[in-house]
Amino acid sequence: MEHFIINGSKPLRGTVNISGAKNAAVAIIPAALLVDGVCIIENLPQIEDVASYVGVLRSMGAECKFLSDDTLQIDASNICTTRITPEQLKDMRASYYLIGALLGRFKKADVPMPGGCNFGVRPIDLHIKGFENLGAKVVQEHGKVTAEASNLVGTQIFLDVASVGATINIMMAAVYAEGTTTIENAAKEPHIVDCANFLNMCGAKIKGAGTDVIRITGVDKLEGKRYSIIPDQIEAGTYMIAAAITCGDVKVCNIIPKHMESLTAKLQEVGAELVVREDWIRVIAKKPLSAANVKTLYYPGFPTDLQPQMTTLLTQCEGVSYVNETVFDTRFQYVDQLTRLGAKITLEGRMAVVEGASRLTGAEVVATDLRAGAALMLAALAAEGTTKISNLYYIDRGYEKIVQKLSALGAEVRRVSSDDDLPMLMEA
Repeated sequence: MEHFIINGSKPLRGTVNISGAKNAAVAIIPAALLVDGVCIIENLPQIEDVASYVGVLRSMGAECKFLSDDTLQIDASNICTTRITPEQLKDMRASYYLIGALLGRFKKADVPMPGGCNFGVRPIDLHIKGFENLGAKVVQEHGKVTAEASNLVGTQIFLDVASVGATINIMMAAVYAEGTTTIENAAKEPHIVDCANFLNMCGAKIKGAGTDVIRITGVDKLEGKRYSIIPDQIEAGTYMIAAAITCGDVKVCNIIPKHMESLTAKLQEVGAELVVREDWIRVIAKKPLSAANVKTLYYPGFPTDLQPQMTTLLTQCEGVSYVNETVFDTRFQYVDQLTRLGAKITLEGRMAVVEGASRLTGAEVVATDLRAGAALMLAALAAEGTTKISNLYYIDRGYEKIVQKLSALGAEVRRVSSDDDLPMLMEA
């Protein structure tokens, strides 16, 4: 089993380049199944979720070839099955996008229920409601979703909750539907816009992505194109918070500052200095930092995927902070691990009360999900002594070359493959 070993209390300084967006990649790769031809996807992050998706597409008959580390060529002309096995998808949450893509192109899909991070109930009821409104018959039983339609017809769909997954999934299913489909109360996240832009480049007719009303007019065919994925908003935010929690000075490059505005405001509120330019943000922080209150919301609100990292930063801010998680019901599972490092956090339902200026010290901790793993790494960077983090698979799902990037900023972080390496590293 592999672990991260981190020696903390070292300010991060330097420049870091942000990779392509994980959440966009796991939508655009299955969206390529809608194209009867060759697509070239650029700026893909080198993460486990991308590798898993490529494996799934290959098993379905798609030809997938990496032209470079971050460029993937997909030819879905010869898809030979619309059925996916549970073994192929056991660790992927975004696998539900296969339902919308396969239903849209082939009018049928047989896909296991998604896996991935476990931090609360995330039903796909809204996805199913959308598919049924388009004319599909959907059965959810025995751990899988089966959808089939003789024909898909555009209609008006209102989402009870502005679900990112349902918005993208319905949008993909509707690309070939007859007439016009309207999604009301649609989510607005940047990766929804990115997926819509990719499909539009291939010949789809999608208007309104990024607003709460999206209209999709069905087309007969999509043609393969070359497309570059947007930078990763959450990876960028993680490194911005890393600069603040270590009282460092980090320039975060290859980003879209507009996507970072909710975090930028909070970092300024706690007392960090920010310099914002066209495609980079520099974060400079010195003690003392001040408490702040955070409430997660759908975009453009504060992202739930940055809540664990921000909560970790607040443990180092003077005063009491309140963090209200409104998106996922049990996303505070990581708090028990954070308290092992010395954090003082009290949970009251979906509210975390954070007592700031905690003295963090190294300990052995376990990543419970992707963003929880990132939060533990941030805490370890700020802690005195050595921290050992296990369950690295979660972190590898969403962060490209995190050891190399942090090391280039001056962090002492290593990946080790066995406990035999631990004593030597702790003495280093």
